[in-house]
Amino acid sequence: MRNLLVLGAGTAGTMVANKLRRRLDDDWTVTVVDQDDEHHYQPGYLFMPFGTYDHDQVVRTRHSLLSDKVEMILGEVDQVDAEQNSVRLADGRELAYDYLVIATGTTPRPDQTPGMLGPEWRKSIFDFYTLEGAEALATALKGFDHGRLVVHITEMPIKCPVAPLEFTFLAEAWLREKGIRDRVELVFVTPLDGAFTQPVASEHLGAMLKERKIHVEPDFMIERIDPESRSLVSYDEREVPFDLLVTIPLNMGADFVQRSGLGDELNYVPVDKHTLLSTAHDNIFAIGDASDIPASKAGSVAHFAVEIFIDNFMQHIAGQPMTGAFDGHANCFVESGDDKALLIDFNYDTQPLTGKYPLPYVGPMSLLKETRANHLGKLAFRHIYWNVLLPGRPVPLPAHMSMMGKHEADQEV
Repeated sequence: MRNLLVLGAGTAGTMVANKLRRRLDDDWTVTVVDQDDEHHYQPGYLFMPFGTYDHDQVVRTRHSLLSDKVEMILGEVDQVDAEQNSVRLADGRELAYDYLVIATGTTPRPDQTPGMLGPEWRKSIFDFYTLEGAEALATALKGFDHGRLVVHITEMPIKCPVAPLEFTFLAEAWLREKGIRDRVELVFVTPLDGAFTQPVASEHLGAMLKERKIHVEPDFMIERIDPESRSLVSYDEREVPFDLLVTIPLNMGADFVQRSGLGDELNYVPVDKHTLLSTAHDNIFAIGDASDIPASKAGSVAHFAVEIFIDNFMQHIAGQPMTGAFDGHANCFVESGDDKALLIDFNYDTQPLTGKYPLPYVGPMSLLKETRANHLGKLAFRHIYWNVLLPGRPVPLPAHMSMMGKHEADQEV
């Protein structure tokens, strides 16, 4: 028997396990390891502070999403011994593998910023990149009716890089709906020189922030949070005071990656950005947010990358060259409030463009344009995620970015 071991039963790990279980013959075992049996629909965290989703809509058991022919092991990974092809769990169990897929994602680390986990944590300082944080923030917003609301990004990369902007837009619309927008100052604090990483989208989204009278504090590299004065302090000694802070802490890969000597300074696994094969080991892949590929850490990237990876993996284990090349394709809905959203579609080499998606010239989604159809598409994705994407059923979207129906000239906007 040959053993495929998948570390992590999140989005990427679940798709890989289910898809490869169908493709591999009975000479293979497919085993997934995770530290708990709760699978979270993480895009839902964004909506929880505003009451759109509740706990039961974003949480299911991991084992219910995996094929019955996939073995699931609950346990915390302590270390990977890449030379011995084995994984040691925290309780001492040893798991052998012939091929290893690391899909343990990325995690917010508030402990990495001085003052963030101080006396104001979950009192005036909140996150929404965890279920507990989103639920706590929902409670805090109910009692917030005036003051300075600051949305802050510690450092890039982060999972779902548009989510901080989405939260800011949704908060602005929510405050208007409550009739208290004029009593709240909104500030968006970012380490970037603009609203987003992609220049074309950054200019477009930056204009939307300005239109909504949301102040942007760019190039802000945080040194610490001063809980007494309730302010962010940068390395160049700028201070941004807040009454309510919604922060996105530093994101890092799993600690076992560092302990195993498999990661970079943020615990992401260096891989070939087209094949997702480890640059150091010929039988280790890293999928989704766990890798260091220069693409957005987003569910769409995991989905498109897995589509390419599956065929590549089958070629690789057969001793053949991998012919698929992932192009960094990402598409992200950007909620903008008032039941509207934008959609951006880009890859390693191409900036977001205007046009239609997924059908050229038809849509129904519009790129770089606020529409209700885009908003409805984002809400509909939860059903697709649970019932189509995770089970590994075919999704009629091309894994590679298509230029059909898009307008390159708009990159100069």
